[in-house]
Order: sequence, then structure tokens, then C-alpha cells
Amino acid sequence: MDELLSQIERLAKLALVEDLGARGDVTSLAALPDPQTPICGRIKAKAAGVIAGLPAVEAVYRYVGAGVRVSYPCPDGVRVAPGDLVCEVQGPAQSVLSGERTALNFLQRLSGIASLTAQFVDAVAGTRAVILDTRKTTPGWRLLEKYAVRMGGGQNHRMGLYDMVLIKDNHIDAAGGIAAAVAAVRANNAAAGLLVEVEVKDLAELREAVALGVDRILLDNMTDDVMRAAVRIAGGRVALEASGNMSLARVGAVAATGVDYISVGVLTHSAPALDLSMRLGKSES
Repeated sequence: MDELLSQIERLAKLALVEDLGARGDVTSLAALPDPQTPICGRIKAKAAGVIAGLPAVEAVYRYVGAGVRVSYPCPDGVRVAPGDLVCEVQGPAQSVLSGERTALNFLQRLSGIASLTAQFVDAVAGTRAVILDTRKTTPGWRLLEKYAVRMGGGQNHRMGLYDMVLIKDNHIDAAGGIAAAVAAVRANNAAAGLLVEVEVKDLAELREAVALGVDRILLDNMTDDVMRAAVRIAGGRVALEASGNMSLARVGAVAATGVDYISVGVLTHSAPALDLSMRLGKSES
């Protein structure tokens, strides 16, 4: 969590530098009769979804200026309906307005990921399948986006190339086969203690990977019928992960094949932002 919060702080500062530039919020500076007038910005949901990113809103307003107070009725991970109050920002008018778009950018993006994740989780309810994310994340935003997946009820796959071994088709081709790749990994101290997963493209490769005793097998772009056969062959000896072109329309059927995990790239690379907006009112302080 500390690493996540540190990354949020860095990105919030970077985003504000990008937005304010050297001259600051010239519209607020020029148009407001008194930039220090206390106001309250109320962020409300305009669509149903799951909220994620409230710590980023707090980070944005810490950098915007002194005297801004951020409060929210519920923590990240809560489902909201249209019209629900998500967050309140109270403070000097110039500060509240200067941070509005940056705060909403974080909150809408991360809430969109959490909301889409929750839809996938709901779609596989009643099965053993766990929804996983992928490394198809926005550069620099990975910790935040994977946090949003967790807020939506999903789980994280590997964070990066450093914390898990995933032997994919290119590794297999370069190493000279599945057995050779797995043997090389097990002989190398760089991978010591890490979970080992192998990608397979057909049932023959599946049988080979099962016999090698790896921790998890990735079923790449297989049909539902082939995945059902894979589950029977594995017989619970190794965890199976389905991957490739997963959609809300298909994921329930994939889960029903009996796989343990389903990795979904769309969660982070194509999630639509959750529709949120800020409206101003008088400060209560």
C-alpha cells in the first residue's frame, strides 16, 4: 500500500504540473471576484459503477494548495448509483476549481476499471473462476490500475516481469521447447522461489506441461470445448488460466468450463471511464 500511495503522489504532482503549467489556472485567477471564497465541490455519480481512486483525489488537492479538505461518505470499492454523492472538496474557490479536472481524471479512469472488473466478476459468480488482470496497463499507472481491479473484486496477475515466471510461446520457441524452457528456469537462480506458469496452445502441450509439474498453465485462445477437455486432463493437478479475447458476453461460458482463472486484458486497456461530475455549492465551514 505504501508503494501505491507513493506512486499516486508522484502521478498527482506530474498531472498538476502538466495542467497548470508556469502560469497556473488563469481562468480562475482572472474570473473569480475573490479566489479565496470558500466553496464546496460535490462529486456525484452520473452512472452506476464502483468507485476507485479517492486517495488520488486527496493527493491532487494536497498539491493544489493549503486549506482544501476532501471527504467522502464511503471508501473505494463501493458500488454507486446515478446521483450518489462520491466525494466533497471544500476550500478556497481557486484551489477547488484548479484541481477539479485532474482529480476527476484519476477518479473516472480508476472507477471505470473497477466498474468493468465488477461486471466480469458478476458474470462468473457461482463458478470457481477468478478474474485476473494483465500487464496491458497505462505506462506509469500500473499500480493504480491494478489497485482499481482489486476494488472491483478481481485479483492481480503478476505485477511485472520480476515477480512471476510466465513462459510464453516466444520463450518456448527460443528455448527449444516447453521442457527445455522449464528446465532452464528451474536451473536459474533469478527465478528462485517464483511461481512458474507455462502458456500452451493445444492439448498436447498441456499434457507436457502437466507432466512437468509447473504451478499454473495458461490456455491461450482455446475454444470452450478444448478448455473443458483441458480441465479433465489436468484433473486438479495444476491450476488452469484461460486467456485470449475475453468479453462479458463470453466470460460466463469460459468460467463454466471449470478453469481456475480467467485473465482479461480489457479491464485495463479499454475500460470506459465512469461518468462523474463536480458541482459547486457554498462551503459548510
